[in-house]
Amino acid sequence: MSKRPLEEPIQPPKLSKSGEAAAEIKVTTKRQKNSSSEWTPSSWTTKPIKQEVVYNDLAKVQKALAKLEQLPPIVTPTEIIKLRKSLRDVALGKAFLLQGGDCAELFDYCEENAIESKIKLLLQMSLVLIWGANRPVVRIARMAGQYAKPRSSPTEMHEGNEIPSFRGDILNGYAVEDRTPDPARLVSAYYHSAATLNFIRASLASGIADLHSPLDWELGHVKDEKIRAQYTRIVDSITESLQFMRTVGADSSASGLETVDLYTSHEGLLLEYEQSLTRRLKHPPSHPAFLPARVSSDQQVNGHQESASDGKGWYNTSAHFLWIGDRTRQLTGAHVEYFRGLENPIGIKVGPTMTSPELIALLDVVNPPKDIGKVTLITRYGEHKIASLLPDHIEAVKESGHVVVWQCDPMHGNTKSTPSGVKTRQFSSILSEVSSALRIHREQSSFLGGVHLELTGDAVTECVGGSEGLTEGDLSVNYTTYCDPRLNEKQSLEMAFLVAGHYRDEKRA
Repeated sequence: MSKRPLEEPIQPPKLSKSGEAAAEIKVTTKRQKNSSSEWTPSSWTTKPIKQEVVYNDLAKVQKALAKLEQLPPIVTPTEIIKLRKSLRDVALGKAFLLQGGDCAELFDYCEENAIESKIKLLLQMSLVLIWGANRPVVRIARMAGQYAKPRSSPTEMHEGNEIPSFRGDILNGYAVEDRTPDPARLVSAYYHSAATLNFIRASLASGIADLHSPLDWELGHVKDEKIRAQYTRIVDSITESLQFMRTVGADSSASGLETVDLYTSHEGLLLEYEQSLTRRLKHPPSHPAFLPARVSSDQQVNGHQESASDGKGWYNTSAHFLWIGDRTRQLTGAHVEYFRGLENPIGIKVGPTMTSPELIALLDVVNPPKDIGKVTLITRYGEHKIASLLPDHIEAVKESGHVVVWQCDPMHGNTKSTPSGVKTRQFSSILSEVSSALRIHREQSSFLGGVHLELTGDAVTECVGGSEGLTEGDLSVNYTTYCDPRLNEKQSLEMAFLVAGHYRDEKRA
């Protein structure tokens, strides 16, 4: 049965008396934790916060967070630093970043076929991009933790009644009767994330990405003969190259052909959860030679003197890569405060309301040493606004001395609703913003380092357009998202071909 997001109201929320009391308890508790200006994993609690969650039972929240603090890391410092070094290459134009996955990941997506379909789609897309851009592709999935979603209001109207908005499986359920935030979901989110990443690792280790047998990557529901023919030509070209390597004996040590790196990411929205999985861990041998954390050597952390030479840093172990959303990027807010202390590479969503001075101030706060590639700027303007906003942002970043990864998110600025209230996105608008980003970066002597897409490996009907010719009348066929519309597997692969085609054409010019 098709599912459609409930409409979000434009009126301000009306909290119950019990909700107001819970909020007051939460704020008081937070203010008692840390009153200094120094960074610790909990120093965000001294700052104003957006998208705050109000729970009815504080004792259950503390129990859930205590459990999370005892659980082992989901990702490791070695993996995090490896990604950070790869993103440095992206920032320097030596690699391309492909990031994609569900808008709002559900616990039900922690299932073999759902995970495998996304892995295969990202592998297919990266293969096309490697062919087009002639450079390595860094793959980051919006998986294994993308369970929290920001909303424009904490409540919405449903059948004439005001109910809490669905804010992701980590907080509440989509069913109307499950909308009260439940602290037990915090621990459940950890286990679903860990299980998802475990299956990803096992699949990659078992050869799902082995380039010796690329034809095992089925195209699924993709029926378009032109796209299929393009993909087949690429696969044939790779197969011929591999056959030549086998013939001359050059593939005997080419273990890199049998697997790939696939990293995980999510929006770092729910800071209580993120703090509980933030650990002070030993740097791996590959850690670059710079100060490990966003604190100086003479600051106090956790009540003791810390030295930059102790060989440790603060790692968020819930994912390899986290980003700050456009709704929570306040310069003096809780989310920026939390993110500034992490060793992880981080992203910042850059929307139409971001001014150039604010952007540079943010970069200075989260990355004072100006480490190359530490920050990914994920631009999300909309197809009609990008031309007036992106050039100034590029120029400002250049003048600041920061070297960032520029990534285009063509999804969030191009969302619209049909007359019947169904949210959708037009494929041509998504492509238009990506094409504009490619052109503007070239004109500014910059380069687009990557794309950030909401997509799924299933044959959903949520975005209209593309070579399949989906119309608004087709949306009800298989509209399954619980939040924002996603590109289906066919539209995603088509987008990869179009981006790759741009790079091929640029080389010929």
